[in-house]
Amino acid sequence: MSTEFSNETDASRYAMHIDGELAGVLDYSILGSAISLTRAFTVPARRGQGLAAQLVEFAVNDIEATTDLRIVPMCWYVADWFEAHPERSGLLERRAG
Repeated sequence: MSTEFSNETDASRYAMHIDGELAGVLDYSILGSAISLTRAFTVPARRGQGLAAQLVEFAVNDIEATTDLRIVPMCWYVADWFEAHPERSGLLERRAG
């Protein structure tokens, strides 16, 4: 089984392909110094395998390594991922409100 991750900047999403087939996406929107991770989606036949967590981890690592952007977890799944990984919370954008 071959797994590939990519940042599809033209589509504003991170993608995960397994054996050449799309398995999941993580949509984002950039505004100023922040990137909002807005929607995680796993293809129904691939759900329940922990793929979304792998995709979020790839995206967070990529954002940290290649940008100075702060992360806004707009998607409930991404927010839950950060709850489970408090050591990564330093990457989050703190917004008043």
